[in-house]
Order: sequence, then structure tokens, then C-alpha cells
Amino acid sequence: MRSTAMNRAQRGKLALTAAALGASLLTAGCGYITPQQTSHQYSASDGIRADLGPLQLRNILIVSTGENEPGRLIGAVYNSSSKDVKLTVNGAKGSQTEVSVKANGSTLLNDTSDAAILSTTGGKPGSLVDVKISENGTNVSSTVKVPVLDATLEEYKNYVPTPSPSVTPTPSSSSSSTAGADATAGATASATASATATSR
Repeated sequence: MRSTAMNRAQRGKLALTAAALGASLLTAGCGYITPQQTSHQYSASDGIRADLGPLQLRNILIVSTGENEPGRLIGAVYNSSSKDVKLTVNGAKGSQTEVSVKANGSTLLNDTSDAAILSTTGGKPGSLVDVKISENGTNVSSTVKVPVLDATLEEYKNYVPTPSPSVTPTPSSSSSSTAGADATAGATASATASATATSR
């Protein structure tokens, strides 16, 4: 009788061990099949990341109010080389801007002193636009898709570029004096005509 009771106890332990082993294998199997997010590089932000020769572009995006409006490039550009480098960004309809980055340094495009403006954005806020980036001194260039955002998010409100004010032509003094002379001549002619009619 004693050996039967032990066998039942052993069987219960074996069943529990098998269940625990199965559960651990199942969890390990999910981790094996599912790729770990930390092993992939990605931008944990609104902008994109791109590498071009010695330059690393991080959190790059365009802030604009519309497709045909100017757009401001913001983000950070790092230079890992021992010489100063200039990044050229070509956007829609021939728009272009340049960013200078010191040797072994960085340029933060979020600073007001380093505004990089494209004359035409080329896409509505919420879209991705093709932008060609190139580095001076080499033939290295790449085309990347950059998101366009507007002032819907509070943190981008100060970066929306304001269009340059349009200049309205003011009437020159010569044209106004000519207009005044014309008006005087007209008044004189009508007065003369009425005086002639009265004398008859």
C-alpha cells in the first residue's frame, strides 16, 4: 500500500514538473520567434534618422503649414569626421538649404540661430516627402522620406516658418502729381464748357 501511495505522489510531481517545463518552453519559444525591438535601430520620435558618410541625421522632420508653403528642417546633425562638413538638402521644386557642421561636432536645427528653410515643402502636414541629402566634398548622396508636421503639436509651434511679407507697390509722387494735374485739367475744362454755355 505504501508503494502505491508513493507512486501517486511521484506521478503528481511529474505532472507538475511537465506542466512547468511546457510553460517555460512556450514562453521561451515566443521570445525566440518574435524579434526583439531593442536589437533594431529606429527613431523613437516624430522625425527620421539617416546616416550619410560622416554625418548622422537624427529626428529630422519638416515643419510647415502647407504643401506649397516654406518648410523648416529641424532635428540634429552630427559630424564624426575631423573636418568641417556641409550638408545640402534638396526638396521639392528646386528648394534647397545647407547645414554646416563643425568637425567632431553637431548642429541642432531646433536652435533659432540655425534655421534651415526650404522654400517649398512639397507635401501637406501628415505626409512624407522625398528629400535628397548630400555631403560636400564627396559624391555621397541619398534620398530619404521626411515627415511633414505643422503646429498641431505644441512643441512645433515656434518652428513654423513665416512666409516673407509681400511688398505692395506704393504710388510714386510723380504718378500722384500726374493724377492731380489730370484732375485739375478736367475741372478747368468742365468749368470753361459750362461758362461758354451760359454766355450763349
